[in-house]
Amino acid sequence: MVFATPGENNNNGDFGASPSISDMFRALPIVTRCWFGASIIVTLSANFSIISIYQTVWSWESIKSNLELWRFLTPFCYAGGKSISTLFNLYMLVMFSKQYEMGIPFNTGAGGGTADYAFCLLLGWAGMLLTYPFVADFLPPIFCENLIYYVLYIWSKKNPNSQSNIWGFPVQGVYLPFVYLALKVCFGGNAPGMLHGIVLGHLYYFAVDVVPVMYGKDFLHTPHFLIDYFGVGDFRPRETPAPASNRTGGFGSSSSNDNDNNNRGGSGGGGGAHNWGSGGNRLGRD
Repeated sequence: MVFATPGENNNNGDFGASPSISDMFRALPIVTRCWFGASIIVTLSANFSIISIYQTVWSWESIKSNLELWRFLTPFCYAGGKSISTLFNLYMLVMFSKQYEMGIPFNTGAGGGTADYAFCLLLGWAGMLLTYPFVADFLPPIFCENLIYYVLYIWSKKNPNSQSNIWGFPVQGVYLPFVYLALKVCFGGNAPGMLHGIVLGHLYYFAVDVVPVMYGKDFLHTPHFLIDYFGVGDFRPRETPAPASNRTGGFGSSSSNDNDNNNRGGSGGGGGAHNWGSGGNRLGRD
């Protein structure tokens, strides 16, 4: 399996020499820690028959008829069956969720802090549930991998020049989601699920980084309850950039991240049958 190691520009969250598993877990930023911990619990419980795998999947009928409300969350936490691909998904979840959460997310009102990342995940969660009826013929009702690549795509737009390594070959951050997509196709993986996440990730990026610059419209704002809980990232107010007619945005476009991070308060590092087989709240940079 292929692993990529994104470049890090700081030592925040480094685990040090020979840390314990609990130390490494506690060192994760809070949103990543909660998502990763829930994914470990749900994935192991399903794979060792503590719960039925069917109980983890998205089913609106089960929610509506039997009030199985946990299905709003478990499809985003079941990482897969007993396979190396599942371990890889969990690795990707930790790596890129941590990198993005600690590297200052796109600022949607909380200064690029954890509250903005939580809002980003909530939008991805809602987008996948709302769009699933349109892609149910192609995708299983499980969205953990989709959400991972949603985060990966957004991370790549925030860190387009970050260097990662795949089998020892350097890959620029902006190309990383598409390299993984190509590899997934070659290995026969769930490429449609990745595309689902990438498309929704692009919509998020376009809404928060391109639209305000090109059209002067700033319509995505982190809810106050998230800001009240997590706090403000770098304690700077959000600024809306002036419209610029010469700006471009779209797949593969990365210039907006390098040029506008300061303006947005984000400076820094930037339905068919399926086989079911195989410390503390971080408020931003110091």
